[in-house]
This record gives sequence, structure tokens and C-alpha cells, in this order.
Amino acid sequence: MAKPKRGEVWLVDMGYAAKVRPALVLSIPIDDDERVLTTVVPHTTNTRGTRFETPSSVRWLRNGSFDAQGIGTYPTAKLIRKLGELPADQLALVEECVRLLLHLPRAPDDG
Repeated sequence: MAKPKRGEVWLVDMGYAAKVRPALVLSIPIDDDERVLTTVVPHTTNTRGTRFETPSSVRWLRNGSFDAQGIGTYPTAKLIRKLGELPADQLALVEECVRLLLHLPRAPDDG
């Protein structure tokens, strides 16, 4: 079974309507006694330029953005294969969009 790590981008089967698409893993690895679920932010090439989108600039993804409004949790079995790891600076930008969307404060040590 897949063992996704925070910051990795995986190809994810998001179901009939959402298709199979790249998505950034935001959740941490699970323990053996926890539900086998992974929280991700999908990558889209159909960008709208909203405040919840983070443009991606890695060579192994098509031009597009990670869209925080599409955040979702899926069974880890739906993660098909790892595509790569997002650089820390780009991960931080996606995290900011998720914080904005969910109105989450920054942790005191986040600066």
C-alpha cells in the first residue's frame, strides 16, 4: 500500500466527477491503528486566478495550480503513484492558501 508523505505529489483517483489527477499530500503519515486516509489538495490546469490557488512550477507537472478549494480526504488506496516532491517554498504557499480558506491562524512559531 502507498505510504504518502506530506509535501509529495501523487496521482490520485478522485472518483468519477473529479477524475484521476495530481494532488499534493497535506496530511502526515498515519499510525497502524488509524483510518487509512490521506488529505490532499488537487492540481488543476483549469486555473481561475483566485486567492486560493497556488501556481506550480515543477517540471514534472503541467502548468497549473494547486487549488485549496478542492481540498479533500481520500482512502490512501486511491493514491496511484508518486509523481514527485514539491519544493518547501511552494508547499508553504499552498499551506497559506489552505489557512486562508479555512480561516486558520498561523502557529506562533510560523513567523
